[in-house]
This record gives sequence, structure tokens and C-alpha cells, in this order.
Amino acid sequence: MKLEGAIIAAGRGERLRRSGGTQLPKPLVELNGETLLVRQARALLAAGAESVVAVINSETASLVRNFALPGELRLVVRDTSNSMESLLVLGESLRGSHFLLATVDAILPQPQLSRFVPEGYELVASPNGSRKFDGVLAVTRWSGDKRPLFADVTNAGLIAALGDRQTDLVTAGVYLLPRSIFEFAAKARERNLGALRQFLSLLIAEHIRLGAVEVHGAIDLDEAADLEAARRLEEQPEEDDR
Repeated sequence: MKLEGAIIAAGRGERLRRSGGTQLPKPLVELNGETLLVRQARALLAAGAESVVAVINSETASLVRNFALPGELRLVVRDTSNSMESLLVLGESLRGSHFLLATVDAILPQPQLSRFVPEGYELVASPNGSRKFDGVLAVTRWSGDKRPLFADVTNAGLIAALGDRQTDLVTAGVYLLPRSIFEFAAKARERNLGALRQFLSLLIAEHIRLGAVEVHGAIDLDEAADLEAARRLEEQPEEDDR
């Protein structure tokens, strides 16, 4: 199965700027000498994506020419109003049955991302064409993030709900999703949804079966302290999967 990668990178990173982490757009913030945009593209390619498309805003586009980009990365410039609209823009460029999606600020150790992909594929497809889930989300143990998206996961690994109600698990910013989710774009806009998390909740309400694969070491990079934690994580030697 051909795998396409996709990156949501159209935000301005206001929380990171306010906390003193940078004055650059978040996709161009460097993590150990590599921009987050390039790092995420490289990570998706290493995990099995044959190509990657990223949506960036016009501010990032005006500066990105100063940075070297992987040849497999294609940029779509759009000043979207929210993360859901960024996802829907990406959908215009995707052609395969499933795609590997990441937000640009979802920092995950490469071995964990590379494990997530085959485990996710086993859950969404099998040789005889059957499937357990329609899509799979990476989840991780909540470590006190200020804006988590909690996941209520059943014993069978099905995500029953996403939201603010506290559970042990939160989403990790990496997703293996079917392209068919874009069929719900019109309904999402009719309901004035304004975030990726709301769109995912709509999918669950529409009986799209989303499974969970737990990963370790995930960091949601929102503030300067998160950037420092991510730098320490990147400097650690790679370990075997837990």
C-alpha cells in the first residue's frame, strides 16, 4: 500500500512566541539544527511515506526559501483559519487510500513513529481486505500538557470519545487516516467546526471507527519549555521500542 505523508504546519505558533521560544513561525523553529518542518517531513519519510505534503501559511512561505527542504516534500501555501481547515486543504492533494498525518509540533522518537505505522496498518487493513478500524491515532500517557485531547479508549482499542474529560491517554499528534474522511468536510463546515480535534470527534459521531496505538516519549511543542524538553529528547541515543 502506497503511503503518503501529510503535515499540518499552517499555524503561527503564538503560544511559543509569547513564551519566548522564538519569533519565527513554528514550522521554521530549529530543533538541534533542523527546522520542525524538515524534521517532521524526514520523520514521516523514514517511517515509510513515499512523499510528504505540508500546508504552510504565507508568513512561513516568505521565509522558507532560506532553508533546505527534502526533495520529497511539497508545500501548499494557504492562510487557513484553523487546524481543521488545514487538514481539509491537505485532502486536496492526497490520492491514496490512507495517509500518515502529523502536526508539525508533534515530537515523537523515530523508533516509536516507525513502529506506529506497521501496527496501524495491521489494524486498518489485512490481506483478505478486512479491517478492525477505519483509522488509527497515536496516543500517549498524559504528562500534564496544558491543552491535551483526552482519548477514551476501550479494552478492544477503539477510541470511544475524544474531548476534555480526563483519561489516562491523550492524542500524540500522529494519525493514520483513510482519505474517505474528507467526505465529511461539508458537514463539518455546516456545523462551524473550527479545530482538528472537533473534526475527529465528528468522525467518531459518524461511526468512523478510530483505533488507538500507544506510543512513548511524545512531546506536544507549544511553549519554550517544551522546546527544551524536545531538544533533550533528540539528544538522547535511540532505544529499542518499549
